[in-house]
Amino acid sequence: MSVADPLQELESLLEKLDTWNHQYYVLDQPTVPDSEYDRAMQRLVALETEHPQWLRADSPSQRVGGQPLIQFGQVTHDVPMLSLDNAFNDQDMQNFNRRLLDRLAQFAAPLEFACEPKLDGIAVSLLYRDGVLQRGATRGDGATGEDITQNVRTIRSIPLRLRGNGYPEVLEVRGEIYMPKAGFDWLNNKARQRGEKVFVNPRNAAAGSLRQLDPRVTAERPLEMCCYSVGLMEGESLPDRQAPMLERLQSWGFRINSESAVVQGIDACNDYYQSLFERRDSLPYDIDGIVFKVNEFKLQEQLGFVSRAPRWAIARKFPAQEEMTRLLDVEFQVGRTGVITPVARLEPVFVGGVTVSNATLHNRDEVDRLDVRIGDTVIVRRAGDVIPQVVSVVTEQRLPRFPRVTFPKHCPICQSAVEREEGEAALRCMGGLICAAQQKAAIKHFASRRALNVEGLGDKLVEQLVEEGLVASVAELYTLSEERLLSLDRMGQKSADNLLAALQDSKQTTLPRFIFALGIREVGEATALSLARHFGSWAALATASDRQLLEVDDVGPIVADHLRQFFDSLSSLEVVKLLCEAGVNWPDIECLPPQSQPLAGQTWVVTGKLEMLGRDDAKAHLQALGAKVAGTVSVKTTCVVAGPGAGSKLAKAEALGTEVIDEQALLALLRAEGIKV
Repeated sequence: MSVADPLQELESLLEKLDTWNHQYYVLDQPTVPDSEYDRAMQRLVALETEHPQWLRADSPSQRVGGQPLIQFGQVTHDVPMLSLDNAFNDQDMQNFNRRLLDRLAQFAAPLEFACEPKLDGIAVSLLYRDGVLQRGATRGDGATGEDITQNVRTIRSIPLRLRGNGYPEVLEVRGEIYMPKAGFDWLNNKARQRGEKVFVNPRNAAAGSLRQLDPRVTAERPLEMCCYSVGLMEGESLPDRQAPMLERLQSWGFRINSESAVVQGIDACNDYYQSLFERRDSLPYDIDGIVFKVNEFKLQEQLGFVSRAPRWAIARKFPAQEEMTRLLDVEFQVGRTGVITPVARLEPVFVGGVTVSNATLHNRDEVDRLDVRIGDTVIVRRAGDVIPQVVSVVTEQRLPRFPRVTFPKHCPICQSAVEREEGEAALRCMGGLICAAQQKAAIKHFASRRALNVEGLGDKLVEQLVEEGLVASVAELYTLSEERLLSLDRMGQKSADNLLAALQDSKQTTLPRFIFALGIREVGEATALSLARHFGSWAALATASDRQLLEVDDVGPIVADHLRQFFDSLSSLEVVKLLCEAGVNWPDIECLPPQSQPLAGQTWVVTGKLEMLGRDDAKAHLQALGAKVAGTVSVKTTCVVAGPGAGSKLAKAEALGTEVIDEQALLALLRAEGIKV
């Protein structure tokens, strides 16, 4: 580009930055590194500074530039932003369908429906004139909202200027501004590090971010916007159906939800609901239901509105993930490594599809942050398989007599001293294996499926064995006799024989499983595998120096210190000795340099249901071949193994052009590398 033609250079930079921004924030398909984007932005700012007469309102340099407001202005919506009626079950949906068909008497069923995830965020209106963003507003009461133009301009998935052509002179786009789960976690972690208040959930975080009077604060928040409809429009016509209308909006630069679909008939709507409900927790954002709309606009017009809601749409809600209940008491549980966890005993409440009566309070820092008292009304959150947790307190309902939570000075199980180690949030019982709670937890971990996989040794039986004094350590499992087992309540001959056979089978294991089964602090499956592959034998690992331990992938100073404490402990080594004398054994493995492994340097992701292998086994086999197995898909992902039910991870892989294979292809790969599956 000629230096003598700065205007042409500026126009070129505007086009490039707009394209790169759209690829990154809307399509999730970045094409240039951040450094290249930053250099182009710096050059654009320099040109605009030298030639202020060329500065445009839709320049990417103007996403954050306004001064803080004193208050938000009011916006009257030209076309009201209506609410939706709700459905909660299949019968509600059937009633909705019946009402539609009654009003469309001449229409031949089944109706065509547009199905869209109901994002749990903040509804907004974006007004464009001649393709340039003029105003952003909240829904408010449907008729009047707040002017949040400066804030929406900071959200990079919202185009400042529409892309392509053929858009109306005046176009009002409606959608949901939300905070993805990963962004929510990042924001709260950042707040904790600063000692600031954390947000309760992504919706609250999005709402709080949008209502900042200083747009520079909003710009730092990881917000996104997904559009779902059009309000006011002048100058052009749109397609005659909802789904192609969304596609048109996408062509103009807006993000639309990749999970959206079109189905025939209300039964298909219910199937869509069930399918997405099952994948709800794997999505990268929160949704609280599905919106179903009659797809054809002409039929929508015939159906019209009732009160403040359209007749042609309905929101089928998911079971609530948050509910209010009362905190009855706080008890303290002792874990495998002695960590003492406060557990909230709650007045039972139905949340997330199940009745919850217990929830975690994590640690003393969390209790102090919440300032929770016995008797408080609290908000409990449960998402999928996540352990229910208390996320906030309704202090307005607190009475002066409610007592604070008092943490124990001695272990509630063995009465040993309780300490809080430097740099840790958790209190820890120092009793070690004299503590029955730690004994139970260690044995449960040792016998678990991912460790030595002792079938039939469930939690209740472990507790019974410890409480009856039959077992005090994992090594004593192998001293159990038929006579001792039959002395237990509800233990029959067949159950005793099966358990003894399972214990015998568990003696033949692998080095990674054995390391993991010992329950060394901070040594999970991946680290145990790395240790086994690096040292090849137990003897080499047990005699390794600190320097040698730190050479292992996944091992840093903290993990190395925990390993050293284990190997310096005479009682720990005695347990290993007794296990070996009882017959527990494993073959040594060949120590391969990392670069010689076939998948070394590659990052894989496993998602969906694998029918033959299971995701855990697939992950272990891939790691054995040198791959890193990640939980999220990114531009660094080499390959995604997708089984039935794969959701957002599969969608992102396809959007990024990442290689995707099914379980059969993975099995073929493993067999080709000599792994028996």
